[in-house]
Amino acid sequence: MSLLVDFVARTLQTAVPATAATTAAVAACGALENDSSAAPINAVSHIAWGDEAAEHDELSAKYTLTGAALNAVAITSWAAVYELGFGRAARRGNVSRALLGGVATAAAAYVVDYYVVPRRLTPGFEKRLTPPSMVAAYAALAASLPLASLLHSKRR
Repeated sequence: MSLLVDFVARTLQTAVPATAATTAAVAACGALENDSSAAPINAVSHIAWGDEAAEHDELSAKYTLTGAALNAVAITSWAAVYELGFGRAARRGNVSRALLGGVATAAAAYVVDYYVVPRRLTPGFEKRLTPPSMVAAYAALAASLPLASLLHSKRR
């Protein structure tokens, strides 16, 4: 397999559980704080639909599916960053480096999401979630990024 194809495959292998974990964390926090698991996911779609997206609580193709897709793309990009910096060590079974990589990548994601990109490109979770829930979302990212690589290392 070519290096690029292998990298893309590893990135997607990392991105799938990370996307599931962050989406589940955000949805759970939304259900607790807003009585709507869709609200913070809808808020992500502000990137496409403007700030009105964050006002919608119900599941919808327009807001929820767009928000979920945008979140998946963002998580996949962070999975690529994780794979470049820490994936090899994780697949070799280096648990401490894998976990450190998850934390470092999630911290970088937070900084980029809220201090580097324009406001229109922020995740949007902040429009519907409290700071403790935001911590939970980024903690879910930090914990889930190393998951696939560490599980893969156990099978070898």
